[in-house]
Amino acid sequence: MDNKLEKTVFEQEVYRIPALFYDRDRKLLMAFAEKRRTSDDTSGLALVLKSGTINQDETTQEVTIEWSEPISELVKARLDGHRPMNPCPVYEKTSKTLFLFFICVEGTVSEQQQIASGCNKARLCYVTTKDAGQSWSDVTDLTESLDEIQQWATFAVGPGHGLQTEGGRLIVPVYAYASGSCLCCCSTCKPIPYALSLYSDDKGDTWQFGKMLQNESIECEMAEFFDDTDNSFIYCNARNKGCYRVEAVSKNNGDEFTKLGRNLVETGGGCQGSVVSFPAQSESTNQSQSPNKWLLFSHPSDKSKRVNLGVYLNTSPGSSNAWSKPYIIYRGPSGYSDLAYIDDGWFACLMECGKHRETEQIAIKVFDYKDIKQGIGE
Repeated sequence: MDNKLEKTVFEQEVYRIPALFYDRDRKLLMAFAEKRRTSDDTSGLALVLKSGTINQDETTQEVTIEWSEPISELVKARLDGHRPMNPCPVYEKTSKTLFLFFICVEGTVSEQQQIASGCNKARLCYVTTKDAGQSWSDVTDLTESLDEIQQWATFAVGPGHGLQTEGGRLIVPVYAYASGSCLCCCSTCKPIPYALSLYSDDKGDTWQFGKMLQNESIECEMAEFFDDTDNSFIYCNARNKGCYRVEAVSKNNGDEFTKLGRNLVETGGGCQGSVVSFPAQSESTNQSQSPNKWLLFSHPSDKSKRVNLGVYLNTSPGSSNAWSKPYIIYRGPSGYSDLAYIDDGWFACLMECGKHRETEQIAIKVFDYKDIKQGIGE
């Protein structure tokens, strides 16, 4: 572990499922999580937010975070009789509006109960803020406006961040348990999960789903990158029940995806991971050469259990064979995580971690491109 130690963001109460957004205008990190009674998925109480200001030393260029805001419960991010889950922020740059997507699940119904019965009890919701979380809109429930949801056993967004493409499309990562030709409440066939995108081309006024990935896939995140001729691609990295992560790429803004090879190892039983794109870095100056050409991925690095959270570098997006070895940013029990690119070659990773189990706290680790290169041994 280097001298940039992780800092606790959420502890004492039970917090899980981190999501992270960096507000470049305000130089502010917004950290989201679920507050729960226990670590169990069915015990959710509320979505919470804690904000911190980014400071960079003019002499050393070191980045630190000043957590000036107390933890606040997002009282508008809920529906009566439901528990809010899976925070997923996505920012619309033109209107300077942050959408916080999440699902609301009826009562204490578990995901497995929905899958077994084929009856969806989840609803697709969001709230918005234009003042970095000082105030929030009333909740918007999109469930009835999207016909696909009626054919799913259940679904969820993210968890983790969404993105806005350079062309302006808002993209929210989603996974859904599709029942094939069976309708809701038909239990004769077992629903299969697939990742897909939810997107908007009108700054968030209306939303629609893209096509599902070809391979079975669960929790996912997406990032935009460009080729040498400035063509845009959407990369998707998804949790899998097998031995390797599911990777796919879209040439049409996330409408549909083509699968890539298998290279990134999945932790036994599967675990959520995060991916972010960032400007290609000069080896000497850490300055941008071209926009959004490289990828960083975070995930527990062990093949069998949730320990030793690592970040992996890919300087040739679109190739699943180009991933580096992991730079371990937390040694010990670690689980879900979310990455944010802070600029000037600096990153933040919000992660579940602990001494004995990964659900003890949610902490943040700040590091730069030089740390990554050193950590992967290059």
